Amino acid sequence: MSEKIFAEGYEEIKFEDKLIAIIIRKNFSSDKVVFFSPAEFSQQLGYLPYKKGHIINPHFHLKSDRNIQFTQEVLFIKKGKVHVKFYLENKQFLKSTVLNAGDILFLCSGGHGFEIIEDSEIFEVKQGPYSGRERDKETF
Repeated sequence: MSEKIFAEGYEEIKFEDKLIAIIIRKNFSSDKVVFFSPAEFSQQLGYLPYKKGHIINPHFHLKSDRNIQFTQEVLFIKKGKVHVKFYLENKQFLKSTVLNAGDILFLCSGGHGFEIIEDSEIFEVKQGPYSGRERDKETF
């Protein structure tokens, strides 16, 4: 297991060079655009700081067929406190941490479980379409 912190408020959870998760804490900041996910990931997460007056030209995204092998999720902790546990693909416990309001969690691979420590509000973003609980996830 290894953890890298590239900038204050940014953490990587890895096991044998495999990226398990990225945690972006509430205090993360950068003066430039940063994409946390490698280009080959099916889920892309970026940080886009813009100054007043900046214009993003109107645009749309072109249709593109993509092959998604595994669901990746991004969780935004809006309110509360959440204990998250990370697991390897063989269901072996890896490590745990606590997320607070304002933190973002990008689940890249492996398994995960949660205990809600305080009343919480969480936004979840992941790929679709959703195949149903029995076809989309295995609990352990």
